[in-house]
Amino acid sequence: MNEERVTTAVLVPEDEDFDGSLRPRSLDEFVGQERIKEQLGIALEAAKGRGEALDHVLLVGPPGLGKTSLAYIVREELGVGIRSVAGPALERKGDMAAILTSLEERDVLFVDEIHRLNRAVEEILYPALEDYRLDIIVGQGPAARTLTLDLPPFTLVGATTRTGLLTTPLRDRFGMTYRLDYYGAEDLARIVRRSARILGVEIEDEAAEEISRRARGTPRVANRILRRVRDVAQVRHDGAVTLAIAQEALGLLEVDGEGLERIDRELLRSIVHKFDGGPVGLSTLAVSLGEEPDTIEDVYEPYLLQLGLIQRTPRGRVITKLGRAHVGAVATAESSLF
Repeated sequence: MNEERVTTAVLVPEDEDFDGSLRPRSLDEFVGQERIKEQLGIALEAAKGRGEALDHVLLVGPPGLGKTSLAYIVREELGVGIRSVAGPALERKGDMAAILTSLEERDVLFVDEIHRLNRAVEEILYPALEDYRLDIIVGQGPAARTLTLDLPPFTLVGATTRTGLLTTPLRDRFGMTYRLDYYGAEDLARIVRRSARILGVEIEDEAAEEISRRARGTPRVANRILRRVRDVAQVRHDGAVTLAIAQEALGLLEVDGEGLERIDRELLRSIVHKFDGGPVGLSTLAVSLGEEPDTIEDVYEPYLLQLGLIQRTPRGRVITKLGRAHVGAVATAESSLF
């Protein structure tokens, strides 16, 4: 019965089918984020024991760390239905009202990119989250009146990569906020080995560790690399993934030893060679790379900042000594190939 209520309101990303088959279905299967798992596990057990809806949950962190997986784990652990929608897809109040009125008791409503909700849509959520009611204005002008609909207790799970863009009234209505951190190489290697088993791929421990070291601390990236490595092993070799095959595939993908891809290295080179190491404004840097500013800020910069290769300053982006050293090392490695 609950399975019939699992719905998705928007088109899913390209890798959703692949990632979906690899998603953990319980907290025990979820690798890493031990502090969050412990806290969330206690909250889930308490909610089930009382027969109540789980308090609203906000998941914060860079893309690919498992926010969507945790939302579906909450649903699995509670044994309820789930409605999933992307924040930008909710353009009108009626869209949110239709979803809220379709929820059943203790269901989970998962809103991805919740920081991009339309403000008018967001205002409908306030009484729904706090008092489980939906206020609808009927009519216009002096004849307008408010119709109040009672909603069953439900759990909103919101996911965001930019918590600073959430309004204070919305952020304050979440009873639990969890920030997901980048993964260590050991946890990523466990994820790679688990994914390989699910995909039916034989992989050496050394190959799994090599993939994990270059996965930018992100399970989604690790799974994508594993898929490409699997292709190389299948087409050029006998199907099993060894360390040599993993390194060959990573070379084809242009992923270096630090996990940087070609666009990451181009960003570093652009700051060094075109702008004398910086500072350079985000919009100027974006134009020089042919990318959108938001893409650079949300996709490429977080990992470069984590590695200490660049800095954000009030005047713009600046390359660090580590960044210059990486650009020099890559240039030396590339020159040795010719």
